[in-house]
Amino acid sequence: MPTVQLLILPLAATYEMKNISLSVIDNDHSTYAQQLINKFTASGYFKLTDYSASYKEALHQVEKNNADIILQIPANFEKTLIRENKASLSLNVNAINGSTAGLAASYAGIIIKNFNAEIREKILQTPAANMQPVIDITYSNWYNPDLNYKKFMVPGILVMLLSLVGGFLAALNIVSEKEKGTIEQINVTPVKKTTFIISKIIPFWIIGMIIFTVGLIICKLVYNITPVGSYITLYAFAAIYMLAFLGFGLLISTYSDNQRQAMFVAFFFMLIFILLSGEFTPITSMPQWAQVVAKLNPLSYFVAVMRLVMLKGSSFTDVSSYFLTICGFGALFNTWAILNYRKTSG
Repeated sequence: MPTVQLLILPLAATYEMKNISLSVIDNDHSTYAQQLINKFTASGYFKLTDYSASYKEALHQVEKNNADIILQIPANFEKTLIRENKASLSLNVNAINGSTAGLAASYAGIIIKNFNAEIREKILQTPAANMQPVIDITYSNWYNPDLNYKKFMVPGILVMLLSLVGGFLAALNIVSEKEKGTIEQINVTPVKKTTFIISKIIPFWIIGMIIFTVGLIICKLVYNITPVGSYITLYAFAAIYMLAFLGFGLLISTYSDNQRQAMFVAFFFMLIFILLSGEFTPITSMPQWAQVVAKLNPLSYFVAVMRLVMLKGSSFTDVSSYFLTICGFGALFNTWAILNYRKTSG
């Protein structure tokens, strides 16, 4: 299951937007108007889904969810542009999804800006760079130079899958013994509580480490993502993280009376952990109260470490504070689970 999910989820969880549905109202039908439309369709971000005769018709397409953005080109667009060196365009964006609307408007703005530079260069017969003094900005993208979103998403998704498997399996473990009645047989044995909890953790810890290894292999073979930092650092953190999160799952199991209850409680916490992990939204962009809650979220530390080590090449010293925090979580959850497990004898 984690293997299939790691192959599918990064392809769907993308920050890129393509095939934005475009509705055009061309009241000019000029060469420049057609060139502008071609700029949109050739960009790879927009697909022309509708030519409307009026704004009312175009808006109807938005209401039917057939269009995301309306480009309205006024009459005499080309003549005004040639005579006055300026012209107006209208962009109307469907903003039900705010992030989608922002990206669509940004893409459209860049396309229009580039088209504007080309037209000004053609009209004034002067290279666009020489028209007026500008500040030249040179920048470089560190750690992910090609801005490949998969390199950002895949490490976090691997952490999520590891947590889901470990958390749910551990949460259902002891409570399944209760439902089967075998827990009573264990309780009358001389096995200590600590030994019993550790014996429940070890098999799932091994499974988790195998999943982590398979995940790293998929990162290399499928997504061409190789850790810049040390594998030892990744495995050391993964090992202690699995101990901590399995302890959390076992803690849920000791409180639950049946598997349904354990599953719902685990799902409740997992949903919060995932949304506050920083995988999809930067923690620094969250409200202050959410940032405080995120500090109590084990996933947020592992997601951060995976990205730091795999993309930035951070050493163990750089992530030592995260490591100590997860050690604290592990000690808390496992000690709590041991103390909360009630044994009738032994």
